Amino acid sequence: MSVVKPGQSKGKSYAEWDAQRKGTSWKAKLKAAIDAAIPQAKDFDDFLRFMQAQGYEIKQGKFISFRAPGQERFTRCKTLGEAYTEEAIKERIKSRAITRRPKERKGISLRIDLENSIKAQQSAGYEKWAKLHNLKQAAMTLNFLTEHGIDTYPDLVIKVAEITAASDEAAAVLKAAEHRLADMAVLIKNITTYKQLRPVALEYRKAADKAKFRREHESTLILYEAAAKALKEQGMKKLPDLYALKAEYKRLAKEKERLYEQYGEAKKQMQEYGIIKQNVDGILRVTPGKEWSQEL
Repeated sequence: MSVVKPGQSKGKSYAEWDAQRKGTSWKAKLKAAIDAAIPQAKDFDDFLRFMQAQGYEIKQGKFISFRAPGQERFTRCKTLGEAYTEEAIKERIKSRAITRRPKERKGISLRIDLENSIKAQQSAGYEKWAKLHNLKQAAMTLNFLTEHGIDTYPDLVIKVAEITAASDEAAAVLKAAEHRLADMAVLIKNITTYKQLRPVALEYRKAADKAKFRREHESTLILYEAAAKALKEQGMKKLPDLYALKAEYKRLAKEKERLYEQYGEAKKQMQEYGIIKQNVDGILRVTPGKEWSQEL
């Protein structure tokens, strides 16, 4: 008496049934692999790379096919169902890319211009998220203005201008300190070289055979002469105290660190107020050059 395996219909041999079962199993695994790769892919090429990473061989032609390790034949995607054709996979990847929400940033961020947002026009899900995002940012913007005592649009413009000027001034002071440090570093190097190599230069002046002495101390004399020339071009008739110069350099280096922090804070504040103003402009629909006098 023949035994019918689960899922096996009468009239089919066991070999036929087993081949059919394995074929179904390969298809199920392929569908799972495709479903896993799509959410991670930015585009179709990226999707293919994820499939390869899962061990699948790819055959592209009129119909795209995949073959898993150990599988005899390739499986055409079109045999998996409507959601797994090449066109459907591309559409699913595109849809995921459009609806993927950007990460929420802590603090105040820019509102989204819904009228000109391609993503919002293409995805109802994204548009809904963007509207909620804009409501949150409008509320945070209003709270910020209230906390900082800004009641009118002209007050905001003045404050932005003041903060921008403060940031520019901090940047200028920092740049000046950096230039001063660079100049001092060169000066310290030239004075150190001059003082260290001066004994050799004095020996050169006293040498009976100057040509021979120069050949033997060529590199040392070149360094000394370059340092001496640089100091002379700076108009120095008397060398500064090297110890005092190094102490001043150390003090200025610390001051530069403080100025850098100060500039960083000023820049951060300028960027923050810039976002606030852009949000207010978006809410009030302010156009460049147009003045507003109403309270915020």
